Amino acid sequence: MSLTQQIENTLQNAFQIDDCTLENESDQHAGPATESHFKLTLVTPDFEGLSRVKRHQAVYQALQTLMPQFHALALHTFTPQEWAQKQSVPASPDCQGGH
Repeated sequence: MSLTQQIENTLQNAFQIDDCTLENESDQHAGPATESHFKLTLVTPDFEGLSRVKRHQAVYQALQTLMPQFHALALHTFTPQEWAQKQSVPASPDCQGGH
């Protein structure tokens, strides 16, 4: 099973997900790794009442056993109400190390 699939499965088990988009952005970064840089947009009512820091901590906690296997994870975390108003995330910055 790919690392991408493992991350998605782990998130499905950890959160009540309304929307989840995991983008593998490894090809935009220097180095040979094919699953090293990810961008995650996660929409769940589990984030109600949580600060951005607490939301990120919840995701890190869920993924703690997988995190040593990748280099970067850009997080965009929303409640369903927040996502209904936004429905987009910023583009990731260009890699400073190459490509």
